[in-house]
Amino acid sequence: MSSPALTVSPSGIERRNSVLSRLARDKVALTAAIVLATIALAALFAPLIAPYDPYYTDLSKPMQAPDGEHWFGTDNTGRDIFSRVLYGSRNTLIMALAGVLAGGALGGALGIASAFYRRLDPWIMRLVDIMLAFPAILIGLSVAAIVGPGIESVIIALVVSTVPDVARVARGSAIGIMGQEFMEAGRAVGVSNGALIWRYLTLNCISTISVFLTLRFGQVILVGSALGFLGMGAQPPEAELGMMAAQGRDFLFMAPHIATIPSLVILLIVLAANLLGDAVRDVLDPRLQQ
Repeated sequence: MSSPALTVSPSGIERRNSVLSRLARDKVALTAAIVLATIALAALFAPLIAPYDPYYTDLSKPMQAPDGEHWFGTDNTGRDIFSRVLYGSRNTLIMALAGVLAGGALGGALGIASAFYRRLDPWIMRLVDIMLAFPAILIGLSVAAIVGPGIESVIIALVVSTVPDVARVARGSAIGIMGQEFMEAGRAVGVSNGALIWRYLTLNCISTISVFLTLRFGQVILVGSALGFLGMGAQPPEAELGMMAAQGRDFLFMAPHIATIPSLVILLIVLAANLLGDAVRDVLDPRLQQ
């Protein structure tokens, strides 16, 4: 006997097109998406866009104010800040994306497994509660103490701090889906647990998890930048926005642009991510469409 098909109305393609069209009509969401895409593309093609070597020091031009030659000025060793912001944005975005994607995958798997296998639920959720007890900053400091500071340490901290929140969201969504009729129908006709988990639970939870991860992205950027500011992330001379802001704090009165420009870039990324995440939530959450 064939297994019951997972019915989606409208179809997946039509629903996706509808979501994209609604986002395109939202000027705030469209502006935020353009800003994020511009920063991401600039970071991706930093070697082609950067006018100077981000690691080249010119001691004849330390702490130079922004001008036509150096658009964002130079830091205390004469390095071009615009070039370093491009490379630093790439490292910051890589850390945040890795933390969100890996943490989202692990957290989603734990949450869905907890909802499907009820005997595992107490054990999984107690593990989640233990993980929630440790702030991301403390996790980052602990990881850095064990494996040493670096981008990898920050990514591990971001993954560990993302997993419990995503697990709770995924579990709540999956529990609601477990009570739907198509789940009972799938069991009745002998659909395997693997198919039930993937075709019926996971595919129906993806939109909820995606919305949460979109909202989480800005927070992950802040946490990753904070760890970089504390010296747990990228190490000199490598560029990273949080570390660049930390390097400029000693020169706030003499050359404020050294710290403020990387900080403003962080602010712009987080603001755009939060605005886009709010718009995506408004489009995908049916409760907000009523």
